[in-house]
Amino acid sequence: MGTQRVKERTMERVDPSLWQRADMRVALAARDIAGVFRLLQMAGVSQRRIAALTGQSQSEISEILAGRQVVSYDVLARIADGLGVARGSLGLAYDDATAALVGVVPGAVDESAPPESGDGMLARLTELTVGSSTVDPQTWLQPFPLVWAPAPDHIGLSDVARLQAMTEHLRGVDRQHGGGACREAVLAQLTWAQQLLVAQASDETTRALHRTIADLHLLAGWTSFDLGVLGPARRHYSRAMEHARFVDEASLVAKVLYCLGRLHLHHGWVAQSLRLFQLGQVAAQESGIGRAVAMQHANLGWAHALAGDARQALACVGRARDEFGRSETDAVPPWIGFFDAAELQALRGMALAHLPDPSAEHRAAAIERFALSTALRELPFARPRAFELTALSWLLIENGEVDHGIRVGNEAVDVAAPIRSQRVIDRFVPLRSALARLAANGDARDLAERIATLRR
Repeated sequence: MGTQRVKERTMERVDPSLWQRADMRVALAARDIAGVFRLLQMAGVSQRRIAALTGQSQSEISEILAGRQVVSYDVLARIADGLGVARGSLGLAYDDATAALVGVVPGAVDESAPPESGDGMLARLTELTVGSSTVDPQTWLQPFPLVWAPAPDHIGLSDVARLQAMTEHLRGVDRQHGGGACREAVLAQLTWAQQLLVAQASDETTRALHRTIADLHLLAGWTSFDLGVLGPARRHYSRAMEHARFVDEASLVAKVLYCLGRLHLHHGWVAQSLRLFQLGQVAAQESGIGRAVAMQHANLGWAHALAGDARQALACVGRARDEFGRSETDAVPPWIGFFDAAELQALRGMALAHLPDPSAEHRAAAIERFALSTALRELPFARPRAFELTALSWLLIENGEVDHGIRVGNEAVDVAAPIRSQRVIDRFVPLRSALARLAANGDARDLAERIATLRR
């Protein structure tokens, strides 16, 4: 019966010639799934048939057509396989090592590549130079098979320092442009870094390498979380914890628990996030790094507020402020460096904004915190700035300052538009709800429409 069903689905697949159309190739290359579905409908493929082929419900198809973005590797791969289009057309043709790293089964990759022999390459270059050969842009969507350079037999601290510098660079790309702009690069760097574990090294170098690989796993998990890819995010965090514990680096353990806590908090799993931040607090105290302690308390304040415990929320916010004040100028490892004065102010604002039945004073204080944090943010911190402008816009509107809130909301959209991050889009939900209650206000409607375009 199963074999028969596979045959039936294969026969039901859409006309392969559709995938060769220029407009379809552009939509596929951009991962514009809504555009792909619309083009299929124009060709006579119904929503019901699309749903049957891709294994989705008709409501999911409708949501995608209405603007819901599809960023999950697994969902994109299922859509490609169901419709009968090459995964590479959607940019999904990972090499085997990277596919294994992100927890998916690699799809068939077109192994055609430019000739590697000297004579063959010279002939091809001659054809291209004199114009006697055609060029097919469709082949550019297929990646070259990735062949790793051999790992060195010996490594030293300078090798680890280069890896740390690359990690810090990629972390900066993530902050400014979102996880979607650098996740694959992080995964590739991590795959290379793991090969260094077999090289001979001093004890000092080995410890430094494990710390750096743990930090890379943290970044891989964070970029995955930023795109809504939760399974791989958790796996990377688990591996980061293993490396951190292997070298007894308590501040890294605290950062892992912070990251997991934020993942659970973002998705509304508040009880679990509280437990994770509390465990993180233990590890932060063990590390002796005051900013790590402040980081956990600030996030605990936000989690307690969402759990409806105003007293604990305010107590944690106060403790975070005090711990940060005592340690602001202390040296910290790179994985804790993001927690600066702007981040502290933003988290204090989040806790105050989400208190159960916040008073006018608490709302005003939250507005003040976000105004300060956005003023402190620099250009490389575009994603946090988008978060805070979005929250500030929502609070201003809730506070009756509608015109000011709409102006800030438009600034938030301006900052958010270039960022490839599902979390940035998710953070607009409270603001969208506030704008929906202002349907009679033309500026509010315009802002709501601008926010909606971020989901397309």
